[in-house]
Amino acid sequence: MALIYKIFRTPEHADLVRDGSTQGAPVDRADGYIHISTADQVAQTAAKHFAGEDGLKLLALDPDVLGAALKWEVSRGGALFPHLYRPLLAKDVVWVRDLPLVNGRHDFDGLLA
Repeated sequence: MALIYKIFRTPEHADLVRDGSTQGAPVDRADGYIHISTADQVAQTAAKHFAGEDGLKLLALDPDVLGAALKWEVSRGGALFPHLYRPLLAKDVVWVRDLPLVNGRHDFDGLLA
């Protein structure tokens, strides 16, 4: 199983845990889908959209569990990115880990499956 990844700020993750589901971060709600990244894309996503932010959570998701609501669409650089067209459910999450900020960069060492 190749996992895919969602980055949340700590309060966004806390909302998911509290409510059991989320429409995502403000950018996700504005775009009408939840932005997700593959293992090859997630570090660039962190650098582009979360530069210098501490207190992030990395959520691993199984694309097979997300079903037909997961669409692979062309995005940054012409690459296919996973987009979720339904709320993300707490039960969809395989695992959650802190995404440390080390010397101004997010450290994914040992985090990606």
